[in-house]
Amino acid sequence: MSEECTHDCSSCGASCASRDPKSLLAEPHPNSKIKKVIGIVSGKGGVGKSAVTELLAVTTARRGFHCGILDADITGPSIPKAFGITEKALGNETTIFPVASKKYGIDLMSINLLLPDDTDPVVWRGPVIGGTVKQFWTDVLWDNIDFLFVDMPPGTGDVALTVFQSIPLDGIVVVTSPQDLVSMIVGKALKMANMMNIPILGLVENMSYIECPDCGKKISVFGESHILDVAGEYHVPVLAQMPINPALASACDKGTIEELETNVLNDAVNLILETTGINA
Repeated sequence: MSEECTHDCSSCGASCASRDPKSLLAEPHPNSKIKKVIGIVSGKGGVGKSAVTELLAVTTARRGFHCGILDADITGPSIPKAFGITEKALGNETTIFPVASKKYGIDLMSINLLLPDDTDPVVWRGPVIGGTVKQFWTDVLWDNIDFLFVDMPPGTGDVALTVFQSIPLDGIVVVTSPQDLVSMIVGKALKMANMMNIPILGLVENMSYIECPDCGKKISVFGESHILDVAGEYHVPVLAQMPINPALASACDKGTIEELETNVLNDAVNLILETTGINA
């Protein structure tokens, strides 16, 4: 225990002997049934974390699993738009009901499903944002979910700490891109997960390359990849190296992410299924 310890574990990310790692876990909605919870994290914004979350959910749903996405990126919510969801979430005095996607019935909860207008900014301080994310776990009815994917905000700040402490994550997937700077910042996210005793399922490198449509040559637009070096340093597997795909960007913009045919995250889903021990 630190000499400066205030004995208030709710605002502290330190790992010490006096902390019970389960003491801050919040109970889900009493009628929720969730088998596995997977967090999707990144050290910084702009690396495609939400797109990876969406593709993981869609790819897993195609295997016959009932999936959900908890959009914990309160100030930068993008999940509903990618699925073409325009209706708002409903609720009563005790329960908020997620909105199901059109094709695979993926249950979605995002702040944009509650705001009057999608373009309304969320101008809240950290504790309020953290409380909202916690409510998405405690007040939303996640019914018979095989995999709940949590789209985390970038970085290692208040909200990430709230998720790590309040929601019983079965593992995280860390999203990165090829730049040296991003690789360095990813190390911070990996170290935070280790401090919080959260299992790291592996790394996904987005925007790894673009493939020439004429000759098939792979061009490293953002420089040579360092993903193998980072994975080796922290002893975690590489789940995928995703190319720059204009079709993915278009599908997210048009709200047709469920229609996009891609197998880029098949191996990642295979490993998640193997690690978590869930079979279709």
